[in-house]
Amino acid sequence: MGSRKKKKPVFLEKVEIIDTANKGKAVAKHNDRVIFIEGGVPGDICDITVFKRRKKYWQAKIEKIHTYSPKRTNPKCEHFGTCGGCKWQNMKYDSQLAFKEKEVLNNLKRIGGVEIKQHHNILASEDIYFYRNKMEFTFSNKRWLSLKEIQSEKEIVNKNALGFHIPGMFDKVLNLNNCHLQKEPSNSIRVLIKEFADKNNLTYFDIHNHKGLLRNLLIRTSSTNELMVLVQFHDNEKKHIELLMKHIKTRFPQITSLLYTINQKANNTIYDQTIICYSGQNYITEEMDGLYFKIGAKSFFQTNSKQAKLLYQKTKELAKIKQDDIVYDLYTGTGTIAQYIARNAKKVIGIDSVEEGIQAAKENSKKNQITNCYFYTGDMKEIFTDEFITNNEKPNIIITDPPRDGMHKKVIEQILKIKPERIVYVSCNSATQARDLALLKGEYRVTEIQPIDMFPQTHHVENILVLEKNVTS
Repeated sequence: MGSRKKKKPVFLEKVEIIDTANKGKAVAKHNDRVIFIEGGVPGDICDITVFKRRKKYWQAKIEKIHTYSPKRTNPKCEHFGTCGGCKWQNMKYDSQLAFKEKEVLNNLKRIGGVEIKQHHNILASEDIYFYRNKMEFTFSNKRWLSLKEIQSEKEIVNKNALGFHIPGMFDKVLNLNNCHLQKEPSNSIRVLIKEFADKNNLTYFDIHNHKGLLRNLLIRTSSTNELMVLVQFHDNEKKHIELLMKHIKTRFPQITSLLYTINQKANNTIYDQTIICYSGQNYITEEMDGLYFKIGAKSFFQTNSKQAKLLYQKTKELAKIKQDDIVYDLYTGTGTIAQYIARNAKKVIGIDSVEEGIQAAKENSKKNQITNCYFYTGDMKEIFTDEFITNNEKPNIIITDPPRDGMHKKVIEQILKIKPERIVYVSCNSATQARDLALLKGEYRVTEIQPIDMFPQTHHVENILVLEKNVTS
């Protein structure tokens, strides 16, 4: 059997980029063929090389830009184009907002079958840089090498990196000099740890051979100016662990929660790992409109604190909760939305599958002197049953904020069975939100659409939908 003949790249001149698409890619068309292009901005006119050809689409890279789009701006970050974390840094912020809003509305129309008569304009983020309260960085002994480094004849001795994975490459990590996503002292802590590790010959994780001391670094900040640093080690080298942790504590006395864990399993998730408190408390505290939330290393909390507050304010406003309402908060996480709305309701029931999150929700509601919130742990599709609803009273209102994959069909079936008057659906993925909506629309109609930008410089967008029960239901 002969080898498959490789297709030659196709070179196209002066192609206009006309739109954005899934995962922040730019879109052009050639003879009605859709072409996805990395790094382009709608309005650019450029020469491109097509490197992948499929029946439904092509993929290309930009070779030369003849006319720069008026929507373009100069990216701030030196790592832009390699890192992949902020794919829209080359696009003006007002244009980012317009394309995010357009994506939400398109998904609702195309996937959800919604006839959109009106919607609220997308809510911008006050901070468009340094807005994240949580960052995770990877240690690797396989640093991403630039083309210049590869082509040079110099021997590269230090291939250690502390930064982000290169998109699509699980074993290559870009070493970060400066990141524009989290405020100081985030950059200073990361740079200092790398300098100290290199100076003291501490080993970086080797993902192929599964060995090395340093594995991951987590930095969390809060609006109350508390600071958490968690170092994830692989090899249990007590002497070197103590050496590094002591150095971090000495150099950054403002750290209020200094933690570490030894993780020797295949993946770097920490949900099943023992977290050791080296110094300070094992949590930090976030404040929101007079409510306080303890956030541990494993806790979920929205990564843009200012926009999270806006998201919860809008969710409460759109839910139109009355004092005699029973509200269910599905996928409650650490119970932030549940507690935020509690004073407006008779009773709030929060459900989530992560036990640590539910325990934090119970602790937080006690701390906030909220007595009408009740929290339960369980797989949503298994716990959200007729018996559960009988025991906790039928909800008038359901608030649901599921993961990116959306709600399980069993959960949607149960919602259709109990038919609450109103559903407020918060989503970080308008495509799966629209898919779920298509299953609900026989019984419900969309009355409010409110996109919110939680992640400037990226294509990600949050959306709140309000569904009201049809009059005939």
